[in-house]
Amino acid sequence: MTGDPAHSPSRARVLGRVRRALADVPRYERPDDHPVPRDYLRTHGERTPAESVDLLAARLADYRAVVHRTDPAGLPALLAELLRRRGARRVVVPAGLPDGWLAEATAERVVDGPGLTARDLDAMDSVVTGCALAIAETGTLVLDAGPDQGRRRITLVPDHHLCVVRAPGQVVDSVPRALERLSPVRPLTWISGPSATSDIELDRVEGVHGPRALEVILVEGPEPPS
Repeated sequence: MTGDPAHSPSRARVLGRVRRALADVPRYERPDDHPVPRDYLRTHGERTPAESVDLLAARLADYRAVVHRTDPAGLPALLAELLRRRGARRVVVPAGLPDGWLAEATAERVVDGPGLTARDLDAMDSVVTGCALAIAETGTLVLDAGPDQGRRRITLVPDHHLCVVRAPGQVVDSVPRALERLSPVRPLTWISGPSATSDIELDRVEGVHGPRALEVILVEGPEPPS
């Protein structure tokens, strides 16, 4: 049965509750008239940059992500080896992925673009991206559709995601620190471990809403001269 959503009983009930909740608010009042105190802790403890990277690695492992650590010079060989272990033959990459990252990989690279459908992406063995930043306290990767990350869909459909994090430059301690560096107008994807859910029996099922396998490469140290 279909009808006009603007006149649905459910919508009317919800709007009625909103009006009743706002009944004692003067019409001239605006949300900014009452600033919300934001005196919560910005970070939980003090850490050096190296300690923040170590905490990020530990939190990622808690979420069942596989963490690797290397320097910039070792990244191409490590990515090639991880794709080989996975048996990946076709890898989707964002258009702005740095050229050298997959220089040693033998898998076919498929550059993302509007022509790639969800069915095409489902046929890919892996996806390789960078990130906008990573949050140490929560073990969270944040993607914002930057050139080395691409569209959100390429990290949701393939079953295996390799994500490169430059450390310590892209590592922040906490969510408040992350929000300071992120643009609210960009499409943000927050990833805390592989996709997982649990049914009523608390049986964990992975891969329902995204990749079943998440591997994170922490690249530590200065970039080699070009």
